[in-house]
Amino acid sequence: MIALQDPTPRLTADQYLLWEESQVDRHEYVDGQIYAMSGGTVNHGEIAANCIAVLKGQLQGSGCRVLTSDVKVRVLRSNAFLYPDVSVTCDPEDRSAEQFISAPGLIVEVLSPGTEAYDRGDKFKLYRRAISLQNYVLVSSREVGVEVYERDQVGRWIFVAYGPGETIRLNGVGPKGAIEVAIEALYENIQF
Repeated sequence: MIALQDPTPRLTADQYLLWEESQVDRHEYVDGQIYAMSGGTVNHGEIAANCIAVLKGQLQGSGCRVLTSDVKVRVLRSNAFLYPDVSVTCDPEDRSAEQFISAPGLIVEVLSPGTEAYDRGDKFKLYRRAISLQNYVLVSSREVGVEVYERDQVGRWIFVAYGPGETIRLNGVGPKGAIEVAIEALYENIQF
C-alpha cells in the first residue's frame, strides 16, 4: 500500500479520527495531513496473511494481539496514525483499544514496488519514534527475503537480512522474550 496525498485540509488528530470513521477507504494521518491508502497485490495480501498466521500461532495464549492492516497504529511522538500490514502489541493498555493501538512491539510491512521507498524511508522514520517498537520487519513480495530492524538496549537500530532456508529471530516479542520463524512459512503458496 502506498500513501497518496489527498487535498483535504489539515485536521487535528481528533478531527481525523472522527472523519476516518465515515470513510470507505483507509487514510493515514501525519501531522495534520491525510493520505489515502491504495490496495495491494494478491501476493502482498497472502504474505501479510501468512505473517499473521505464523505470529498468531507463536503468540497464542500470551495476551499479545496480532493485528491486520485494518488497525491503525498511533505514533504520538510523530503526531501520526499509520496502517502497517501487520502489528503486534503486548501492552496491557492496547488490550482494550478500539480505534487504534499505541504501543506496538512489532510492525511488519510487506514491500511492493509502489511502497518500498516509503516503507523504508519516511514511514520507518515515523515508526522509530514509537518508544515501544522493538522490531520493524520488511518482507519482500518479489523474492524470498526479509529484513529486520531491531532496537538494541541503547536505542540503536540493528539490521539483519534473512534469505531462503533461514530462521528469523525476533527479540523482544512476546512473554518469552523472542520468537523464531522459518522464512518459508511467510512465503507459503507464493509464486514469483
